[in-house]
Amino acid sequence: MSQAWTTVAHIAAKVRRRYDDGSLLRDYARGVDLEPIEILLRGPRPSEVGDDLATARAWVTALDAGRQSDRRYSLQWQTIGGRSIGRNQLPVRAVLSSYSQVWMLLGAARDVHRLEEAMTVAAVHPGAQRWIIDNPHRALAVADDMPGLVAAATWLKDCAAGRYLRDISARGVDTKFAERHRTDLAGILAVSATPSRFLDELGLRSKPELVRFRPARSLGLTPELTELAVRSGELAGMPLAPASALVIENEITYLSVSVPDDGVVLWGKGFEVDRVGRLPWLLGVPVTYWGDLDTHGFAILDRLRAWLPRTRSLLMDRQTLLEHRERWGVEDRRTRAALTRLTTDEHLLYSELVTDGFGERIRLEQERINWDWAQARLASAGDV
Repeated sequence: MSQAWTTVAHIAAKVRRRYDDGSLLRDYARGVDLEPIEILLRGPRPSEVGDDLATARAWVTALDAGRQSDRRYSLQWQTIGGRSIGRNQLPVRAVLSSYSQVWMLLGAARDVHRLEEAMTVAAVHPGAQRWIIDNPHRALAVADDMPGLVAAATWLKDCAAGRYLRDISARGVDTKFAERHRTDLAGILAVSATPSRFLDELGLRSKPELVRFRPARSLGLTPELTELAVRSGELAGMPLAPASALVIENEITYLSVSVPDDGVVLWGKGFEVDRVGRLPWLLGVPVTYWGDLDTHGFAILDRLRAWLPRTRSLLMDRQTLLEHRERWGVEDRRTRAALTRLTTDEHLLYSELVTDGFGERIRLEQERINWDWAQARLASAGDV
């Protein structure tokens, strides 16, 4: 038998593509009638039948048996002339005209039954039913958890506002379940699946954002405490009036620098620098930012300036970069974002880092900068 001739496996493979992409299951779940699936068959040409009648008959017999009395598919036939083969006909097309034929051919009847059960469970929650229809294969993967998903989605929609996720009290659901199925629940509830936005869009309370800072004693806080971690909202309401502020990206560097006279040192913590930028008592205060000398370091500086436009950078210059050539590292995932709040010199340096002007994906982490070099520049800037 020629390898080019269509087999039952070939027919199933063509149909399975539509099953695997979810389109057949989605139409079935929506109640859409199946548009007949017609598959052209490749078999022996009439001229080839007489050359090997036994092989041609075997091919026809296999396709005819494969339809299992039309439970899997039906065949359309074409009468041929010349030597006869059976009824003097060859099959030319396989046709599936019902979902039951599709499920039988693919061996998917059990999964379809599970999908039907999931739809029944989700009947009380339109969002859950919509999600199942849109994501049938994912719904099958979590079908056993569907009662919990519906219960959790109902609680999150009706009872979540102003509460922590830990408060969830839906039947058969706990915090771990909700966290494990956050993406599924986000789809059901039509909200973002990212952790922070999931909470925000459902009105859930999130874990408090803390800002760590080291104040000068002259600012009037408890003198016995050299460092504090305060909720950002509460810190924003404190009547602090520092003469200057130094924002440091790296934690150990933040702990190592001296606190400016009448000033404060704050840990920016990378892209969490917004927590610092939102502090109203920093408006009008000379703020200095020291971050990594790489593309993301400049992106964070640009972000801080969205809140505090007069922020100046420190140790993020060409001279510092070139002076520490032997300490350069590699930036794994650099950004190419258009940064609009950099100074001319900063933007030139950022552009050279983006375009590999100094070498491929180079970076200088702030903790690799020679400490004496850093101290000298901190001192000349008036920050120690």
